[in-house]
Amino acid sequence: MDEPIPVTRDVDHGTAKLMPDVDRERAWLLTVDGAPQSYVDLDAPTHLEFEYARRLGHVLDTVAAPGSALDALHLGGGALTLPRYLAATRPGSRQDVVEADRALLSLVVEKLPVPDDAGITLHGADARAWLEAAPAGSADVLIADVFGGSRVPAHLTSTAYARAAERVLRPGGVYLANLADASPFDFLRSQLATFATVFEELALIAEPAVLRGRRFGNTVLVASHRPFDTAVLARRTAADAFPARVMDGSALREFTGAAEPVQDENAVPSPKPPDGAFGIG
Repeated sequence: MDEPIPVTRDVDHGTAKLMPDVDRERAWLLTVDGAPQSYVDLDAPTHLEFEYARRLGHVLDTVAAPGSALDALHLGGGALTLPRYLAATRPGSRQDVVEADRALLSLVVEKLPVPDDAGITLHGADARAWLEAAPAGSADVLIADVFGGSRVPAHLTSTAYARAAERVLRPGGVYLANLADASPFDFLRSQLATFATVFEELALIAEPAVLRGRRFGNTVLVASHRPFDTAVLARRTAADAFPARVMDGSALREFTGAAEPVQDENAVPSPKPPDGAFGIG
């Protein structure tokens, strides 16, 4: 069998590279402008390589009865890692994926296609514009993993955006977001304050070293109107190959501190990661 060949292509928002994993026969790493975006194993869609993706997977595993289908909305497509995971773990799920970079979507569909019966529908559009036009109460879960290069765009950080997300979710729905920051966590705290204006229940999942301010890293924000089982989630994340901590309740409110909610007029992107923060300089 011929060895997989790396692919480099200019896309709408940078230069995308697909690089084969020498240790897994049909696994690929997607980067855009050097920033890792996705890792996909076409033979093992339940394999989640990135730490933050594993944490999102733990939440998706616990938001409903095992194996039951969900209606999911993904803001940010990448190589479709989590849509593939959800299709494998919850067959029959209906999933919409919104990705602003149409050329990136085309590359992924061409080189890393998803099965026709996976229930995944792709949309080339801006995440917030699509969200604001989507039917109310149409999703059980909303997963936001949107990065312009390596930063969350400013228009996806405000209270208006949080309200748009809440409108699309069903009453028991759950919002998940991949957010990256470092001490003193000005961006992360502002996001917690912002989503606390819309949702009653919040939790944060992160590696302890990140929360202690030792390094820049990803965190997962979980928001809902209904209490979720943080005890089960905490056990799963603590037992992971990359252990993480779940913070909620009074500890999360203390972490948020006096941070103010973000309005559209003063919204800024998430901070730029330091060089080499995610393993690729």
